[in-house]
Amino acid sequence: MSPTTLLAERLLRAGIRDVVSVEPVSGGLAAIAGLAVREDAPPVFVKTFDEAPGADAFVAEADGLAALRDLGGVATPEVVVANHELLVLSLLHPRPHEEAFWERFAHTLAHLHSSTVHPRFGWHRDNWLGRRRQSNTWTADGFVFFAEHRLLRWLSEPRVEAALTPADRVALERLCHRLPELLPQRPACLTHGDLWSQNVLATADGRAALIDPAVSYTWPEVDLAHLWTTAPPPESHRFFDLYADLTGLDTDWRARMPIIQLRQHLAVLAQFDDDWGAAETIRATLSPFRPAT
Repeated sequence: MSPTTLLAERLLRAGIRDVVSVEPVSGGLAAIAGLAVREDAPPVFVKTFDEAPGADAFVAEADGLAALRDLGGVATPEVVVANHELLVLSLLHPRPHEEAFWERFAHTLAHLHSSTVHPRFGWHRDNWLGRRRQSNTWTADGFVFFAEHRLLRWLSEPRVEAALTPADRVALERLCHRLPELLPQRPACLTHGDLWSQNVLATADGRAALIDPAVSYTWPEVDLAHLWTTAPPPESHRFFDLYADLTGLDTDWRARMPIIQLRQHLAVLAQFDDDWGAAETIRATLSPFRPAT
C-alpha cells in the first residue's frame, strides 16, 4: 500500500470523509506525512506510522502542542484529530527567510522558558522522541534527570550498543557523574524538546509556530543546543545572541552545547541506519572523559 493510500484510509477511519486527494510531504524522519485536500473544509496536514511505536504517540504529541500553546504562549497548529494511528493538524506556513522572523522567535522562546519555571524535572506522562519513548519520570535533581532519562537511557538501544565501544560507554558514565561540574545549576522550564529548525514554521501573520514536540520540564538550553548544533539558517544568526540577552545567559553558553546535545545525537544513533555523523560527534564530545590507555 502506498503512503498516500495509507493516509487516506486512516483519515476515513477517523471520520474525515471529504478528502479529495492526499499529497506526500517530505521533511520528517520518523513518520509518514501528507497534505490532505478536502472538499468541505480547508486542507490539513496528516501523519501516521506504518507501525506505530506506541498507541499513545500522537495523543502525547497533541498534549505537547497544547502545553506549548496554553502554558507558554507559543503558536502551534490546531489539532483536528489525535488518536492511536493518526495525527491531523491545521496547516501552517513555511517560515520566511528573514532575520526579523528569528528575532521575534528569540522573544517567543525566551518567554516560553522564563514564564514556565517548574520545581521538578519531567512531565506528567512519557512521550516520544521520534520512534522511541521519552521517559519523563518526575525528578527533583536536574543533573540526575538529564543523566538517567536523557543520556544513559540510550545505552541499551541496539544501534547504540553496536556503535559505541566499552570505553565510550565508560566515558559517558564519567561525563554524567561530572555534570554538576560541567553545567550550571538551572531550574526546569517547559521545553519543546526536539527544536531543530525544521520544526519551526510560521503562522499566516508571520509569527513562529512550532511542531513535533517532545515536551518536558527540563533545562532551557536543551532547546537552544538543538537549534545551535543542527545547521541553523544564516538569517538566524541574531537569534542566539538576542535569546542570550533576553534570558541572561552567561558568556560560556556555547561551550556547553556539545554536552547538552549529546542527548539528541544518541537519539539519532539509536533510531536511524544513517546517523548523519552522530556517532563521530558523540565520540568527539566524550573524548576528554575516556579512560586513559
